[in-house]
Amino acid sequence: MSYTVQTEIGTVVSLWRYPVKSMLGEELRVAQVRDHGLRGDRAYGLVDSTDGKVATAKNPRKWPNLFAFGATFLDPSGNTAQVPPVRITLPDGDIITSEQSDCNQTLSKALKREVTLAATARGSVSQSEEYWPDMEGLDHRDTVTDFPLPTGTFFDCATILLLTTATLNRLRDFYPQGRFEVQRFRPNIVVEPVATAPSFVENAWIGQTLAIGDEVRLRITG
Repeated sequence: MSYTVQTEIGTVVSLWRYPVKSMLGEELRVAQVRDHGLRGDRAYGLVDSTDGKVATAKNPRKWPNLFAFGATFLDPSGNTAQVPPVRITLPDGDIITSEQSDCNQTLSKALKREVTLAATARGSVSQSEEYWPDMEGLDHRDTVTDFPLPTGTFFDCATILLLTTATLNRLRDFYPQGRFEVQRFRPNIVVEPVATAPSFVENAWIGQTLAIGDEVRLRITG
């Protein structure tokens, strides 16, 4: 007979959703967790009209100001069969919606690159890209590589990203001048770990199952 041992590791302190890939998102009071992540998370992406690749902050040379855009759903509840329209705040403070006929034109002007705002499509496989800085120990150096996104999504890899407040605080200790804000790491769930947790405690959770409340169970893969 096998037994499951549960250990309290911390408390969920915030939930986040990012309606448009690589834009700033919205903090939630409640969220629906599905097999493919939080409902509405990365529901939209910007597709480069030149090469068909999905825009990502992982290539800051090509997309230097994606983090200056913010996105929220017009219907925050998301209780619709289809992906609800999205409201986008531009770097200059102007606001547009995905329902506007000039949405793509306005986004293209702001990004200085022709793009199309697209919703995820079941069964489709999109490509994105990542810039690798010139640093020792990386698989590539000072180059850009392509990678496929999981089928039918705009996620880079896993469908839910978890981050602890302990890791953010440790990074601030390492580099006090830096801006280690939650949204820049794109987490969906932020956990405040127990006081005895070591730095970068998330690494110790790989291969384990995280239980949140009575229903949510997340397998930590990396």
